[in-house]
Amino acid sequence: MKKRIWGFAATAALAALVAVPASAHRQWMLPSSTVLSGDDVWVTVDAAVSNDLFYFEHQPMRLDALKAWAPDGTEAAIENKATGRYRSTFDVHLTKKGTWRIASVADGVMGSYDLNGKTERLPRGTTTANLAERIPAGATNVNTAESNNRNEIFVTVGEPTTTLFKPTGKGIELVPVTHPNDLIAGEAATFQFLLDGKPAAGLPVTVIPGGIRYRDQLGQMDLKTGADGKVAINWAEPGLYWLNVTTPQAAREEGAPERATPPAPQRRASYVTTLEVLAP
Repeated sequence: MKKRIWGFAATAALAALVAVPASAHRQWMLPSSTVLSGDDVWVTVDAAVSNDLFYFEHQPMRLDALKAWAPDGTEAAIENKATGRYRSTFDVHLTKKGTWRIASVADGVMGSYDLNGKTERLPRGTTTANLAERIPAGATNVNTAESNNRNEIFVTVGEPTTTLFKPTGKGIELVPVTHPNDLIAGEAATFQFLLDGKPAAGLPVTVIPGGIRYRDQLGQMDLKTGADGKVAINWAEPGLYWLNVTTPQAAREEGAPERATPPAPQRRASYVTTLEVLAP
């Protein structure tokens, strides 16, 4: 029997995070370096949405939700933020030894409903707490999705540390079996992914090497997390890689009755990171 996705057209920002074909747009952050040494070091990060990884040719990534954390978990300053036509850029002063996290995390509820013969979108700022008041009386065909989208990178000064990998229990999160700043071509790396704090089994994992414009084949690896939320990745060659993990969308039978009251939101989550794999 035919099925259709129960939901709505996602916003451009959400679409950029979902595993997509070669011609689609992907959101990413690219640090000037992932491993550094010294006592007074900085990292500059480019952030964009593009077809080709990692080139600026579509639109900049917005920095509204951007934050940085030092190796001890304390929040650090984002400096020199700027957004141009095709990319955004910013700096972080890495004042402590260990592994830093730089992340943009967005939470909310998206959706649509029918009212007076028109389909309306839920306004920005809708959350699970205010969802009921955002849907007017008389609305039908209410479709909602609770979303948590995380785009993050890791930069290490000196020896890698793991303190800031303590899960928050919200959305998709990476727990390193292999440290993300200790990746070597020819050596398999293992990551564990959690969804709302629990091992996320059966999630699709997409890994794409950068430099798409210089080769005929996309080189995409399509993997899936195991029952324990873990996935093993074999790096064929050194370079930069884009990794994306998403939750599958729920479906309902075609012709299912319309709802006059909002159902419990679907759970949609997405995770993106940029990884650097070094030569042996």
